[in-house]
Amino acid sequence: MTYQVLARKWRPKTFSDMAGQEHVLQTLIHALNHQRLHHAYLFTGTRGVGKTTIARIFAKCLNCEQGVSATPCGKCTACTQIAEGRFIDLIEVDAASKTKVEDTRELLENVQYAPSVGRYKVYLIDEVHMLSNHSFNALLKTLEEPPPHVIFLLATTDPHKLPVTILSRCLQFSLKNLSPQMIAEYLKSVLVAEQIPFEEAALWSIARAAQGSMRDALTLLDQSISFCAGNVTEAEVNSLLGTPDQALVMGIVQALNADNASELLEIANTISSRAFDYFMLLDSLLALLHRIAIAQLVPGGIDNSQGDREQILKLAAELTAEQVQLYYQIALNGRQDMSLAFDARIAFEMLLLRLLVFSPQAPDLAAAPVLSADAEQKKKPELIQQEAKPEHPSKAPAPATPRQDAAAPSFPQATPAAAFVPELETPAVDSSAEIAAGASTAEPAKASDTTPPTPIPPASGQTVPHASLNADDTGEFWISLVETLGVTGITGNLLANCVLLSMDENSMTLALDETQSALFNEEHGRRIGDLLREHFQRPLDISIEIAGIDAESPARYQQRKREEALLQAQQAFENDEHVQALVTNFSARIMPDSVKIIDEVKT
Repeated sequence: MTYQVLARKWRPKTFSDMAGQEHVLQTLIHALNHQRLHHAYLFTGTRGVGKTTIARIFAKCLNCEQGVSATPCGKCTACTQIAEGRFIDLIEVDAASKTKVEDTRELLENVQYAPSVGRYKVYLIDEVHMLSNHSFNALLKTLEEPPPHVIFLLATTDPHKLPVTILSRCLQFSLKNLSPQMIAEYLKSVLVAEQIPFEEAALWSIARAAQGSMRDALTLLDQSISFCAGNVTEAEVNSLLGTPDQALVMGIVQALNADNASELLEIANTISSRAFDYFMLLDSLLALLHRIAIAQLVPGGIDNSQGDREQILKLAAELTAEQVQLYYQIALNGRQDMSLAFDARIAFEMLLLRLLVFSPQAPDLAAAPVLSADAEQKKKPELIQQEAKPEHPSKAPAPATPRQDAAAPSFPQATPAAAFVPELETPAVDSSAEIAAGASTAEPAKASDTTPPTPIPPASGQTVPHASLNADDTGEFWISLVETLGVTGITGNLLANCVLLSMDENSMTLALDETQSALFNEEHGRRIGDLLREHFQRPLDISIEIAGIDAESPARYQQRKREEALLQAQQAFENDEHVQALVTNFSARIMPDSVKIIDEVKT
C-alpha cells in the first residue's frame, strides 16, 4: 500500500476531530442543527489552520444522505466521495491558477443548474484573494443572490485584499493560530496512534517551529520521523530544525543569575559548534525573558505552553524585575546591532558579556551615602551649619512644620542630619533631625552665622511603646521619612505604597498595599531593610506585611497633593480676569482637562 503523509492521513473528517477553532465550529454547528444556513461563508487565517478542512466537512454536513446535521455519517456515498475529492456537486476552485474573468464566468454559467446527486451544489474557492478585480465584479451579483441550492465557501490567507463588496456578502470566520501546547498534544496523539517512540520535548520544538500551523507541524513531524529513524528525540529534532534547545536558552539566564562568565562562554562555544542561527537564538532568549517578566507580575498568567512553567516561576522568583527588564533591553538592542557586525559569533559573545557585566543600579545606593564614623562626625557640624543658612533658601523648607511637630514626641530615635541629606549642593532641613531635636528636654538650638550648633546624637536605649503612637503621628512621620529618603525605581514605588504599623528601638513593621504585591520579592525586601537600617544607623528587624491598607501612604499623599494642586490651578485659571474677558467677549469655552501644573509639564 502506498504511504500516505501524516498531514493527509490525519486530516480531520468531522468537526469533533478538529483541534482548536471552537469559535468557528460552534457557530457552524448551531447553524446546521437549526437549519439557519447562509449562502456564502468566508474562512480566513494563516496557512494550515483548517480553512479548507472546515469547508469540506461543512460540505459533508450539507450533502450527507442522513440529512443536514453537524454530524455527518461518513459512510454514505456523498460523505465518502467528498472525503476522496470526487463528489460531483462539490466544485473546488484554485483561484491562484484561475484568476481571469473568463474562468469566473465559465464557473458561474453552471450555477443555475440543480445539483446532480447531492442536496446542495457547493463552490469551494481557495485563495480567493488571487482573483482579478474583473472576476470579483462578475462574482458580485451571483454571490449576493445565488439560487437556493448553491452555497459558496471561500477561503483566503489575505482577507484585506478582498473588496469590501465581497466581504459584506459573506459570513466571515477568522481562524486563529494554534498554540504550541495544542499542537504538541495533537502530535503526541498521532505518534501514540502510529506507535512511534518519541520524547515530549521534541514535540515542543516542532510545535514552536510550526508557528501556529497544524499542517506545518505534521509535515515537520513526518520529516523528523524519517530523520530520527523512527525514534523522535529532542536532540535530533533540534539538529534537523536548526533551533536551539530550550535548555540551552534557559542555561544562559541561569548563568547570568549565577554571575558565571565561564558557563556563558561554554554555552557560546556550544552554540557555535552546533551552528545555530544567532538571530533565532536571541528571539528565543527574548521570548524567555518576556515570560519571566510576566511571571513576576502575574504568576497565574504563565501557562505550560512551552513545557517550562516550573523553571519560569523559579527564575522569576530569583531574578529582580529590574534585572529582567535590563536583560531584555540589552538583548533587544544587541539583536539590532548584530546585523552590523562582521562576525555574528563575536557579536553574540559580546552581547552575553554585556548582559553579565551590566546590572541595574540599586536605588538605595545613591539615597543614603555610607560614611565612616570619623568622616560622619566631621560632616555633621558642617551640614547643620549649611542647613541654618542654606545656599538656596527658596528650596529649603521652614525650620519646623506642624506635621513634624506632631510626630516629634513619638520618635526620639531618629538619626542626625548627616544621614538624611541626599545631596550636599542643596541641603535642606531634615524632618528626622527636627523630630530628634523636639524629643529632647532642651529647647531646639537656633543656628547662627558664627556658632554652629552641636548635632544631637540618636537616642540609644530609649524605646517607643506601640501604645504611645497614634495614627496621625505615625502617618506624618512615615510620609516625611519616605520623602527624605528620596528612593526611586521599583523599590521607591514599593516604599511609597507602605504604611508604618509600629516601630520601637529594635524593630519596624510595615504594611504594603496588596495592589503592589506583584512587584514585591525578597530582593526588594532586603533593599528596603538595608535602606532603613542605614538611615537609622543601627540594626533593625524590618518586617513587611501584605495587606489592604486604609491609612494614607506616601503614594496616596502625593496623589492627593497633586489633585489638590491641580484643582487649585484650575480654579485660579477660571477666575483669572483675562480668561474671564476672553470668555465674555469671544464666547470662549474653558477646557478644565487642559489645565496642567507647570512642574508636571516640565517633567
